[in-house]
Amino acid sequence: MDMENLLQRYFGTTDLGQVQVDAIPMATDRMLVDFGLESDRGKRFALWSLLHILDAAPDLDVAFEDEADREAARNFMDMMASTQ
Repeated sequence: MDMENLLQRYFGTTDLGQVQVDAIPMATDRMLVDFGLESDRGKRFALWSLLHILDAAPDLDVAFEDEADREAARNFMDMMASTQ
């Protein structure tokens, strides 16, 4: 699942700059529900990544059972922090 598909699915656009601020909480809630139901590791990571960008991601120890997934998430967080 790529980021453009996630943005289109939850926000109706692939451009976060076009998203109305009041649409973010409802989309975030839907993402969190989908995250909890998703069993595919790659799709869960993609959802978690978008939630992280929106500052709504669950803590790593809650989000990922597998240590490799938690480490990948830490690497993603580090990468995002280095771009700011």
